[in-house]
Amino acid sequence: MSLWQAIILGIIEGVTEFLPISSTGHLTIAESVLGLPVDDVAVTAYTAIIQVGAIAAAIIYFWRDIVVIVTAFVRGVFNAPARQTPEWRLSLAVVVGCIPIAVVGLAAKPLIEGPLRSLWAVVVGLLVWSAVMVFAERAATQQRSERDVTLIDGVIIGAVQCFALVPGVSRSGATISAGLLRDLDRVTATRLSFLLGIPALTAAGLLEAVSARDDIATTVGWGPTALATVVSFGVAYASIAWLLRYVAHHSILVFVWYRLIAGGLLLAALAVGWVSAT
Repeated sequence: MSLWQAIILGIIEGVTEFLPISSTGHLTIAESVLGLPVDDVAVTAYTAIIQVGAIAAAIIYFWRDIVVIVTAFVRGVFNAPARQTPEWRLSLAVVVGCIPIAVVGLAAKPLIEGPLRSLWAVVVGLLVWSAVMVFAERAATQQRSERDVTLIDGVIIGAVQCFALVPGVSRSGATISAGLLRDLDRVTATRLSFLLGIPALTAAGLLEAVSARDDIATTVGWGPTALATVVSFGVAYASIAWLLRYVAHHSILVFVWYRLIAGGLLLAALAVGWVSAT
């Protein structure tokens, strides 16, 4: 992989990781257009590893929130009165919400790295989940804030996050939709999506860095991988700030229109043979 390709993919990762339009889907499309074998072990690992840059941006952006959550969780474990606070409930929701995708992600790893590494899967994810996002936006009452987050919210939103293992669905699209359907306000659902993504994507990226280190070294290269990770960090930080401001005053339906257009164009490109599915 050349350095200019790494920069392009790093920008795409940074822009799309937290927007509900699927970073994996966009990276898969871009990798295919750039002539990279999207079902290759090294390319699959590369896609997961450069997400760590975006997650690092989220960690820095939400550093104070993370400290509050970790502190509340530790206090709650050892102190019964501390388990009555909203901070404890939020921390428990985040911890429990990370479990489903960890279990399903490991169990379905061969599927994720095999059949799902296809642009046909991206098309299905983009188009089908758009309907879910529209339903969630229309059905949401947004009557609950971050102080109302419960363990049940964590379980449900964490379970729905597993759908994001299908490229094109979007992890943020899945979790924000689930949060809205739990009647959380849009900003709370978005913030919770970020917090749930930090441990899940960090673990996935580090696992791939260790398990596919030889494949990365001999094919994609660690230089381009590191460069893309750094680029994704800077771009993702700006993306997080923008999205939080946006959802405070707008619905997520604009992203649905984008998903439908992108999915339709990709479907047409696959149908006429302009791009290869793998």
